[in-house]
Amino acid sequence: MTPTEKIWHNGKFIDWNEARIHVLSHVVSYGSSVFEGLRCYETKNGPAIFRLREHTRRLLDSAKIYRIPVEFTLEQLMEAQVQLVKLNGLKSCYVRPIILRGYGGVGVLPVNNPTEIFLACWEWGKYLGDEALAAGVDVCISSWNRIAPNTLPALAKAGANYMNSQLIRMEAHHNGYAEGIALDSEGRISEGSGENIFVVRDGKIHTPPLGSSVLPGITRDSVVTLARDLGLELVETVIPREMLYVADEVFFTGTAAEVTPVRSIDRIEVGTGRRGPVTEKLQKAFFALVEGEAADKYGWLTPVK
Repeated sequence: MTPTEKIWHNGKFIDWNEARIHVLSHVVSYGSSVFEGLRCYETKNGPAIFRLREHTRRLLDSAKIYRIPVEFTLEQLMEAQVQLVKLNGLKSCYVRPIILRGYGGVGVLPVNNPTEIFLACWEWGKYLGDEALAAGVDVCISSWNRIAPNTLPALAKAGANYMNSQLIRMEAHHNGYAEGIALDSEGRISEGSGENIFVVRDGKIHTPPLGSSVLPGITRDSVVTLARDLGLELVETVIPREMLYVADEVFFTGTAAEVTPVRSIDRIEVGTGRRGPVTEKLQKAFFALVEGEAADKYGWLTPVK
């Protein structure tokens, strides 16, 4: 990671190296944070943040679910992110807002812990590698299931939830895979460690519903919208594990992964073992929009001016 000049903290811009918390902050012991990941793309009209409003709303929704009080409004946090990218002079970057419980009480009950908010940005390339967008990635079904209902809320993008994601990703990495796919508590397909998943069979696109312990991904929603506008049939439905082995195409979506094809699952080749036509069509539509080559008819890009 290459540091940038400034980070936003509780309404003020501070130097990168000043963005610190106490080791006994509540978040360190108990994982009490929520966060987001956004991409700012370089377009022909200048930098633009992709789906800023939706990401910021999900950030606040996550805080609400975990009962973390936030004094800043949606609009204030949106404007702060725009100014952050502008101040750091980046043409394209990754933006990371974090809301956490800070230094105060040391018990599980966080009644005396202040809310700390940090907004940071930095340059970050393709999450699963540049070549993965065309060649695809090799993945496995993880031995770790996704969090079950009534344990941790899957609709919140919370730091504690990502301990589960770390187990999935580390297991995959140590076994020679780029990523792992988790099943839900019922043994059906859920998602990757940090990506939503789509499965194509006979031209029809399937994706697991939110009830399968799925994070409501912003890129997931974008791809659903693009697919339907392109006339592609798409359904949200429960997906059994074995459907992945007979799929024509499988691809991941996410802010970091964008739209990345899967070429094999558990060493079983998916389709032709490369990006399929449906994935390619959606990739082209997605990148044309976020890079400013196609009209932003959905209002998804927020210019950094």
